[in-house]
Amino acid sequence: MTRRPAPGRAGGASVATIGYENATPDRLVAALREAGIATLVDVRAVANSRRPGFAKRALSATMEEAGIGYLHLPALGTPAAGRQAARSGKPEVMRRIFTAHLAGTEAQAALSGLADQARREPVCLLCLEADPAHCHRTLVAEAIGLPIRHLSP
Repeated sequence: MTRRPAPGRAGGASVATIGYENATPDRLVAALREAGIATLVDVRAVANSRRPGFAKRALSATMEEAGIGYLHLPALGTPAAGRQAARSGKPEVMRRIFTAHLAGTEAQAALSGLADQARREPVCLLCLEADPAHCHRTLVAEAIGLPIRHLSP
């Protein structure tokens, strides 16, 4: 399957985000296709999931079959302490931990490469949380410095 440019791409680059919490793999693919996404960028530190179809190997295969690229950037995932804070209902603590992590050398290198890619093609950042306001992927998207589109599967 061929990739198609994002609607409105001629007006400038942007970065999309999506959470798979309430999704199925088919609904995820449909949302990505509708948005014209070329590459799904998995920003989970650990790309495992108890949800069928969302572990790294299965998700990568689904994206390949759909003609959408898949890239896992664990350096842009939330560290264990940040994930624990989020699970404990402490989003402000998660944000503080992730912001410090994002300032690190490895995260900055991954972020720089992702920003370059987002300027060349339509990308979408993926994590579990359905609400982008409660997910680190929004912090990653903001750090890229392009307009942000939040997609829903």
